[in-house]
Amino acid sequence: MVEESFDSFEKYEEAQKRTSGPKSNLINSVLGLCGESGEVADLIKKKEFQGHPLDREKLVEELGDVLWYLSEAARAIDSNLAEIARANIEKLRKRYPDGFSEERSIFREK
Repeated sequence: MVEESFDSFEKYEEAQKRTSGPKSNLINSVLGLCGESGEVADLIKKKEFQGHPLDREKLVEELGDVLWYLSEAARAIDSNLAEIARANIEKLRKRYPDGFSEERSIFREK
């Protein structure tokens, strides 16, 4: 098996499209995100409250599924992961101009 290098969102998105249909569906994507995020939460719940060791390999697999559905949702709204990442960082820089602080988090403007 040849390992692919995903050093950019664009390379990942091209590979992700090969396992998707010709047209992304926003509802399916969002429901998939919810389901896969729930699987991530379940792994953490089991570690924190049920004494299970953290299964890092399984967590990486489930986070990959979250990423797949996020990419699919972005495509469904004619966006991409790079645009989403940029918008998120811009929002966070405005919210925390000097880096994260608990005080700004607690008393931030809505």
